[in-house]
Amino acid sequence: MARHREPGTPPRTLVVLAGLGLAGVTGVAVWFLPAQATPEWSASLAAASPPARTAASPSPASAPSALAVTEPSGYVAFVDTVADPGFDLPAAARRTGVRWFSLGRVMAGPSGCAPKWGGTIDLGRSSVANRLPGLRAAGGDAGLAFGGPVGRELAAACADQRALTSAYRKVIAAFGASFAEFEIRDGGDVSAVRRRAVALADLRRDKKFTVVFSVPLGPSGLAPSDVEMLRQSRAAGAAPDTVNLLAAIEPRAGGEGRMRRLAAAVRAAQGQLAGALGIDAATTWRRTALTAVLAGPDDLSLLDARKLSWYSTRNHLAWLSTRGATPPAAVLRALRGERA
Repeated sequence: MARHREPGTPPRTLVVLAGLGLAGVTGVAVWFLPAQATPEWSASLAAASPPARTAASPSPASAPSALAVTEPSGYVAFVDTVADPGFDLPAAARRTGVRWFSLGRVMAGPSGCAPKWGGTIDLGRSSVANRLPGLRAAGGDAGLAFGGPVGRELAAACADQRALTSAYRKVIAAFGASFAEFEIRDGGDVSAVRRRAVALADLRRDKKFTVVFSVPLGPSGLAPSDVEMLRQSRAAGAAPDTVNLLAAIEPRAGGEGRMRRLAAAVRAAQGQLAGALGIDAATTWRRTALTAVLAGPDDLSLLDARKLSWYSTRNHLAWLSTRGATPPAAVLRALRGERA
């Protein structure tokens, strides 16, 4: 779940992009050293070659039809089923090697308790979601994304607890979702937070699936209301398995230091997440995903993408993703950890 850019690339960038020279490797590492890094660990990073992103997104064409895991990993492609109704999931998986997709946006319909794609389209009438069997046959899978920046998430619109639980159950069962992502914009709505938590706790007793909360990432980490929302959800037995940080990428025209500022914001969020979810630092990193929210397709450079891929690998983040404008193909390949 936020809003949403180094002038031209300096010569040092060319060194990093070519993967030549210790200085280039060290440069990328220094940009994204985690807050708890020790001097010794930092020195070992400088001496190491950047790790290849292990086949986090293996080619679905060669993957077994039955998935070994039910948690998204590597790179998760977000698909707005209303804005892009012709998106072909199996074809995209074969073309890119992406294994995981998140399909949005399931919103409250006019009645408040009826789930619909974009708040207007009946569940069975999405040509994108109806291609899920083909994606799974190719070895991929997709989860469902509830809520978004426009419209109302079901928990905020449906005041009836039983009806809300039934609505969530209906959507998840209809598509056999292995994960459900909730883009939460109502962290300050205590009633909505409570209703969602109770519903998810009930659903988890029925069926095992991964729960993701997507929340905006600000310069200082998470908003206090979102931290409190996480605490309340945990207390109700509905702590998310993963928290997806929606990070608005500064325009590239904004000057240097964009990626450093992003890294600082993520580090700030780590402490907040650890406290709210009652987990240790290492577990917090593994349960954090990072989504770059782009206002324009050029907001994320190729070097930026490689830095993010490095950062995700070094800190064992759950996954990377993008939302908003679609970046160039080379940038997407870099985010997926592919070599040029």
